[in-house]
Amino acid sequence: MGSPLRVWRLSTGLLLLVTVSVFSILVKLGLWQLDRAEYKQAWQTTLAERQAANALDYQSLLNLANNDPVTGYRLTVDTIAVSEQILLLDNQVHNGQVGYLAYQLVKVSESQPWLMVELGFVGANKDRRILPALTPMPNQPYELTGRVYQKQTNPLSEALYAETFSMNNHEVIRFQNLNLVALAEKVGHELAPAVLQPDVTPTMTLAKPWTPIPLSAQKHQGYALQWFTMAAVFLGLMLWIGFKTLKKSTHPITK
Repeated sequence: MGSPLRVWRLSTGLLLLVTVSVFSILVKLGLWQLDRAEYKQAWQTTLAERQAANALDYQSLLNLANNDPVTGYRLTVDTIAVSEQILLLDNQVHNGQVGYLAYQLVKVSESQPWLMVELGFVGANKDRRILPALTPMPNQPYELTGRVYQKQTNPLSEALYAETFSMNNHEVIRFQNLNLVALAEKVGHELAPAVLQPDVTPTMTLAKPWTPIPLSAQKHQGYALQWFTMAAVFLGLMLWIGFKTLKKSTHPITK
């Protein structure tokens, strides 16, 4: 067996290693949350500037979307519904209710990609075989004004997982991820790389959730505070344990 001094040195070294490692991890997590908060704050400012700017025309939107994210820009466009097909993005939540975001496709001209228009949120039935009864926009011209967005793809799964149903004389496609490239292949026509959420949807009054930033800068700042607090508490605890250990080693119990 090793001497008491050797054992004490080993235990002290291990305690120091654990303290430094865990403390460093907690502090890095806090700093990462602060970085995310700074990014989200800049993104919030960008969104506000885009909302205050003049609305884009359709070709300008397409040109921008080829190079940069376009979420938050406003768009005014003359369209016509290309079909009465309803598209349902599954597993959405609004005000605590699970449901779908409903969409319909419109065209601006024969030579341009079709535009996906969000109709709004609709609650889901507990029986997944029962789909919401929605009446699509009729095939006629519409002037639409609203904001555009691009949803982030799911890093774990980008597959469309589309299911097709026939309902009330029109087709319904239920899908799992807003993958516009895969969806374009499904409908057989090129789609614009962004979705329009119109201020007013003709013939419909569904809720229109707007969450371009799922976690706000304030949320990230709160998480950073939690990590820093945990780091401080952990450091204090380990210093107390180290002090008690040192005290025992310098004042051995005598019989």
